[in-house]
Amino acid sequence: MAVFEDDPHDENYAPLQENLARLREIKIGGRKIDIVTLPMPKKIVREGLRLPASYANFYIANTYLLVPTFADPADEAALSILRECFPHRRVIGIDCRELIWGLGTFHCLTQQQPRV
Repeated sequence: MAVFEDDPHDENYAPLQENLARLREIKIGGRKIDIVTLPMPKKIVREGLRLPASYANFYIANTYLLVPTFADPADEAALSILRECFPHRRVIGIDCRELIWGLGTFHCLTQQQPRV
Protein backbone atom coordinates (compact mmCIF):
# COMPACT_ATOMS: atom_id res chain seq x y z
CA MET A 1 0.00 0.00 0.00
CA ALA A 2 1.21 3.44 -0.87
CA VAL A 3 -0.65 6.72 -0.71
CA PHE A 4 -0.42 9.26 -3.48
CA GLU A 5 -1.45 12.87 -3.91
CA ASP A 6 -2.75 13.83 -7.34
CA ASP A 7 -2.81 17.60 -6.80
CA PRO A 8 0.59 18.95 -7.93
CA HIS A 9 0.01 22.10 -5.84
CA ASP A 10 -0.28 20.11 -2.59
CA GLU A 11 2.83 20.06 -0.39
CA ASN A 12 2.61 16.26 -0.17
CA TYR A 13 2.60 15.78 -3.95
CA ALA A 14 6.37 15.69 -4.59
CA PRO A 15 7.40 13.54 -1.61
CA LEU A 16 4.62 11.02 -2.23
CA GLN A 17 5.45 10.84 -5.95
CA GLU A 18 9.10 10.28 -5.04
CA ASN A 19 8.12 7.56 -2.58
CA LEU A 20 5.97 5.84 -5.21
CA ALA A 21 8.79 6.02 -7.77
CA ARG A 22 11.21 4.41 -5.29
CA LEU A 23 8.74 1.65 -4.48
CA ARG A 24 8.28 0.92 -8.18
CA GLU A 25 12.03 0.30 -8.50
CA ILE A 26 12.21 -2.26 -5.68
CA LYS A 27 12.76 -5.85 -6.71
CA ILE A 28 12.65 -8.94 -4.55
CA GLY A 29 14.15 -12.02 -6.12
CA GLY A 30 14.39 -10.12 -9.40
CA ARG A 31 10.65 -9.39 -9.42
CA LYS A 32 9.10 -5.97 -8.85
CA ILE A 33 6.78 -5.74 -5.87
CA ASP A 34 3.05 -5.27 -6.27
CA ILE A 35 1.97 -1.79 -5.25
CA VAL A 36 -1.58 -0.77 -4.49
CA THR A 37 -2.16 2.97 -4.30
CA LEU A 38 -4.59 4.76 -2.05
CA PRO A 39 -5.72 8.35 -2.62
CA MET A 40 -5.17 11.06 -0.06
CA PRO A 41 -8.13 12.84 1.50
CA LYS A 42 -8.26 16.60 1.12
CA LYS A 43 -6.03 18.58 3.44
CA ILE A 44 -7.34 18.86 7.01
CA VAL A 45 -5.99 21.85 8.95
CA ARG A 46 -6.77 22.69 12.54
CA GLU A 47 -5.26 25.61 14.47
CA GLY A 48 -2.79 26.17 11.62
CA LEU A 49 -1.51 22.57 11.70
CA ARG A 50 -1.94 20.17 8.80
CA LEU A 51 -3.16 16.91 10.26
CA PRO A 52 -1.79 13.57 9.00
CA ALA A 53 -5.02 12.21 7.51
CA SER A 54 -4.41 9.02 5.53
CA TYR A 55 -6.42 5.96 4.58
CA ALA A 56 -3.21 3.93 5.00
CA ASN A 57 -3.56 4.28 8.77
CA PHE A 58 -5.99 1.34 8.81
CA TYR A 59 -5.97 -1.49 11.34
CA ILE A 60 -6.10 -5.17 10.38
CA ALA A 61 -8.09 -7.25 12.88
CA ASN A 62 -8.93 -10.97 12.69
CA THR A 63 -12.00 -10.58 10.48
CA TYR A 64 -12.24 -6.81 10.05
CA LEU A 65 -10.31 -3.93 8.57
CA LEU A 66 -10.94 -0.61 10.34
CA VAL A 67 -10.33 2.29 7.97
CA PRO A 68 -10.21 5.96 8.93
CA THR A 69 -12.53 8.16 6.88
CA PHE A 70 -12.76 11.93 6.81
CA ALA A 71 -16.14 12.89 5.26
CA ASP A 72 -14.15 13.31 2.06
CA PRO A 73 -15.03 12.52 -1.58
CA ALA A 74 -12.10 10.03 -1.65
CA ASP A 75 -13.46 7.98 1.28
CA GLU A 76 -15.48 5.59 -0.86
CA ALA A 77 -12.69 5.09 -3.40
CA ALA A 78 -10.26 4.17 -0.61
CA LEU A 79 -12.77 1.79 0.99
CA SER A 80 -13.41 0.14 -2.37
CA ILE A 81 -9.68 -0.38 -3.00
CA LEU A 82 -9.21 -1.86 0.46
CA ARG A 83 -12.22 -4.18 0.02
CA GLU A 84 -10.54 -5.58 -3.10
CA CYS A 85 -7.26 -6.07 -1.24
CA PHE A 86 -8.85 -7.68 1.81
CA PRO A 87 -11.74 -9.76 0.40
CA HIS A 88 -12.00 -12.00 3.47
CA ARG A 89 -12.35 -9.17 5.95
CA ARG A 90 -15.24 -6.82 6.55
CA VAL A 91 -13.93 -3.36 5.68
CA ILE A 92 -15.43 -0.73 7.96
CA GLY A 93 -14.92 3.00 7.48
CA ILE A 94 -15.06 5.06 10.67
CA ASP A 95 -15.15 8.86 10.70
CA CYS A 96 -11.84 10.01 12.20
CA ARG A 97 -12.11 13.78 11.79
CA GLU A 98 -11.86 14.23 15.55
CA LEU A 99 -9.44 11.38 16.18
CA ILE A 100 -6.92 12.74 13.64
CA TRP A 101 -6.53 15.78 15.89
CA GLY A 102 -4.39 13.45 18.06
CA LEU A 103 -2.03 13.16 15.02
CA GLY A 104 -2.91 9.60 14.07
CA THR A 105 -5.76 7.12 13.71
CA PHE A 106 -6.22 3.35 14.13
CA HIS A 107 -2.78 2.03 13.27
CA CYS A 108 -1.13 4.67 15.43
CA LEU A 109 -3.48 3.90 18.33
CA THR A 110 -2.58 0.23 18.31
CA GLN A 111 1.19 0.66 18.51
CA GLN A 112 3.26 -0.23 21.51
CA GLN A 113 3.81 2.29 24.25
CA PRO A 114 7.17 2.58 26.00
CA ARG A 115 7.37 1.42 29.57
CA VAL A 116 7.75 4.39 31.90
